[in-house]
Amino acid sequence: MKFFTKEVKIALVAILGIVVLFYGLQFLKGLSIFANDDNYYVKFTDVSGVSASTPVYANGYKVGVVEHVVYDYSPKGNLVAVVGLDKQMRLPRGSRAEISSDLLGNIKINLILGDDPINMVARGDTIPGSSEMGMMAKIGAMMPAIEVMLPKLDSILNSLNKLLADPALSQTLHHVEGMTDNLNATSKELRTLSASLNHEVPGMLQKTNGVLDNTQQLTGNLAAIDVAGMTASINQTLANVNEMTRKLNSNEGTLGLLMRDPTLYQNLTATMADADSLLIDLKEHPKRYVHFSIFGSKTK
Repeated sequence: MKFFTKEVKIALVAILGIVVLFYGLQFLKGLSIFANDDNYYVKFTDVSGVSASTPVYANGYKVGVVEHVVYDYSPKGNLVAVVGLDKQMRLPRGSRAEISSDLLGNIKINLILGDDPINMVARGDTIPGSSEMGMMAKIGAMMPAIEVMLPKLDSILNSLNKLLADPALSQTLHHVEGMTDNLNATSKELRTLSASLNHEVPGMLQKTNGVLDNTQQLTGNLAAIDVAGMTASINQTLANVNEMTRKLNSNEGTLGLLMRDPTLYQNLTATMADADSLLIDLKEHPKRYVHFSIFGSKTK
């Protein structure tokens, strides 16, 4: 009797297919098939999104996967994830695990390594785990504050609608348009003035150069003046004036005597009085002083 009958061959093929399917699913899940990884346990209070084959990263590099999750039915109700890590991976004391997600919702576990370079976590030990606050969790935490702000936002929007509906706003915008036109006109005038100045500035510079030349010529003429000679002449004149003043104040000379001798002044005054009396008498009695006779004079 033959052992490898048709029925046996079909059974063997079916068993082989089941085995290949099992390991294929394990491979697709990211689980190691032939390698024996080191198992560690991570204790969580919430493992939302974590399942078998969830990748485990250390410093951004994949070092293992979650093999399965076990619920702890003790009163604490913790959840324990069995993590298979590469045999070369060592966890320093103080390491912990953190569940995180990206914007697409992909879940992963990040290992936050401790800073103890000597003491390592033994294989099969348990490390603490926590959940990173993702984007949606942060938004959920902000919701109470957003709910408080909503009435204020509604009030602000109502005020903004009233402001936009106010006719004064359109008038203000119209005035702003007019101001813009005026600014454009002023800008054109400034450009015209600038062009005129650019045209006239060379001539002004030439005139300025002429004035500077005249100033230099005047400075040269002033430099050519004999200031020392003029000063000497002025000093000589002042000396002569001082000398004349000294003589007038002294008894020297006629003017000095006239100014300082009262007798001479009184004599001159008396002489002038006598001369005045003589002239008056001459006018009143001219015959006393002048005689005219055809036949000769007669003594009186």
